[in-house]
Amino acid sequence: MYLVCGEALFDVFDVSSADSPANTLRLDAIAGGSPFNVAIGLRRLGVASCLLGGISRDSLGKRLRHLLESEGVGTPFLRDYDAPTTLAMVTLDETGQPQYDFRGEGCADRLLDAAELPLLGDDVAGIHFGSYSLVVEPIGSALLELATREQGRRLITLDPNIRLNVEPDLQRWRDRIEAFAALANVIKVSDEDLERLYPETPLADTAQRWLQGGCVLAIVTRGAQGSLVFTNDAQWTVDAHPVTVQDTVGAGDTFQAALIAYLTEIGKASPAALASLSRPDIDRMLMFASAASAITCSRKGPDLPHRSDVDALLAGRP
Repeated sequence: MYLVCGEALFDVFDVSSADSPANTLRLDAIAGGSPFNVAIGLRRLGVASCLLGGISRDSLGKRLRHLLESEGVGTPFLRDYDAPTTLAMVTLDETGQPQYDFRGEGCADRLLDAAELPLLGDDVAGIHFGSYSLVVEPIGSALLELATREQGRRLITLDPNIRLNVEPDLQRWRDRIEAFAALANVIKVSDEDLERLYPETPLADTAQRWLQGGCVLAIVTRGAQGSLVFTNDAQWTVDAHPVTVQDTVGAGDTFQAALIAYLTEIGKASPAALASLSRPDIDRMLMFASAASAITCSRKGPDLPHRSDVDALLAGRP
């Protein structure tokens, strides 16, 4: 089982048309949040997953919990709070890239503290961290304590997934991401996030620095340009799977879930096994992740693929 840590929320889209009355808004809300998506993505790809974090007792929180359970995601590590559910207002640019404006101060997904961290059993093979739960408090410090406690015992994966409209202080993001990166075995980061973090530093320099710690594999995703792969021995590029983009909401989360799912399938989802990962293993893993991500990009919103969808695409079937 893989434990995914962080927020669950609703993405809210303005779907008003040009002829809508000026005094009205038509809104369409879709369950999301990067960790929420990763946990569901893992289940759809055939990997057991649980979500750890805070969730509201309000009607939206109850709906989020129900959605997780209906997808088969474990919920025993969710903590209930009498606080609202975060809402992320989403607009899409002309290329389908989402822009987020969060309504989340004081909301349930931020309230987990270190005293509420669970003890993990041997059934938890790995832990994933990412998105704004890394930097908001008290959950950010609680998750860092969890990562520190579990380092070396379980595979740790990291995707920064920076949201400056949640926490605008870039230095806070840098400090917290560096703390998690020192504990992570696999780091996946978009080129946009890396350029936000270190605008004056070449991508390769940051990736190579992370590899000097416990990180074995660093992957920089670049959308249609494919992915840059960094190991202690080499660096290379893996092409992206071609796709006609509807929007990119959930694409990075799909890629992350697919990486974990592939490592689990080939028996490399542990710190010791990861060290024996070969270049052909990595290439096949990224081809799988890129195909999965392409499916999400071909759909509206974070509708992550099932394993049968990815297998059909890779086999050339409609």
